[in-house]
Amino acid sequence: MSLYVVVGAGATGSATARLLADAGEQVRLVTRRGSGPAHERIELVRADATDSSRLIELTAGTAAVFNCAMPPYNRWPSEFPPLARALLAAVERTGTDYVMLGNTYGYGPVDGPVTEDLPMRPTSIKGHIRAQMWHEALDAYDAGRVRATEVRASDYLGAGAISPFTLMVGAQVLNGSPVSYPGDLDAPHSWTYTGDAARTLIAAARHEKSWGRAWHVPSTSDASVRELASRLAATAGSRAPELGRMTVSELEEIGRTNPVMAEVPEMLYLYDRPNVLDASITTAALNVTPTGTATVLDEMATTHGHL
Repeated sequence: MSLYVVVGAGATGSATARLLADAGEQVRLVTRRGSGPAHERIELVRADATDSSRLIELTAGTAAVFNCAMPPYNRWPSEFPPLARALLAAVERTGTDYVMLGNTYGYGPVDGPVTEDLPMRPTSIKGHIRAQMWHEALDAYDAGRVRATEVRASDYLGAGAISPFTLMVGAQVLNGSPVSYPGDLDAPHSWTYTGDAARTLIAAARHEKSWGRAWHVPSTSDASVRELASRLAATAGSRAPELGRMTVSELEEIGRTNPVMAEVPEMLYLYDRPNVLDASITTAALNVTPTGTATVLDEMATTHGHL
C-alpha cells in the first residue's frame, strides 16, 4: 500500500482519488476547502496549493502527486502559473513523481488527428499557460530534478464534468430545452470521460517509461455534437433535441455578464472544425481503453442534477 497525493477535487481529481482508494491505496486529497469524496482511505486536507512549503509537508514520502487542480476559467493567467510552480517546487524538493492533468490547448489549431508528438504552438492565452506549465515541468525532468509526465484530455463527459457540451448542450437536452452551441454541430470531436482520464493518470504514474512525455486519454467518442446530443436524449428518454448554432456576437454578448463565458471565444478553433485526439500510443503502452459511450451517457442521464 502506497500513499498518493491528489490536488484538486473536481470530477477527474475525485475519480482518481476514488480509484486509488478502491484499489487499497492511501490517498491525501488536497483542496482549498478540504472537500472531496468520503472514503475510509481518502484523507481530505484543506490547504493552499500555491504554498510550496505546505505542499512539501503534504507530499514528503508519497509515491506520486497528481495535479488535477483547475482554477476558475477566467482566472487562469493569475492563478494557474503560481499553482503549477508551487507544485513543481514541492515535488522537486521531495523527490516525488509528478503527474499533471492537462489538455490540448497548448497545441493550438491542428489539421488532422492530434498526436502527442506535436509541438506546442498555442494561439490563445490559455494555451500559452498550459504550454508553459508543461515546458517548465519538462525542463525539470530534462535536468534530472523530477520525474514528470502529463496526461492530456479533450472536452469532458460524465457526471459532474465541466465542458462546453455539459454546460451548453447536455443540461439543455435533459431538460428538454433548445440548444444554442458556438461551434460546428456536425464536426467530429473527441470527448473524454472523466473516469478514463483518472485511469490514464494512474496508469502513467505506474509505468516506468511514462516520464518526460505526454499521453492522450483514449476518447469515449469522436461523435459530433448533434449525434452526441441525440444519443443523450434517447438514453434519457427526452424529446429529440432542438439544436442551433450560436454566433460569435451572441457568445460575446453573453460574456459581457458572464466572466467564464467571456473566455470561450479564443478557444472556438477547437469547436468550429474537426478535432480528433489520437490516443493509440496510450492504449498500446499503458493498456488503457475507453469506457463505452453508452455507459457514459447513461451516467449523465442518471445523474441529471450534476450536469
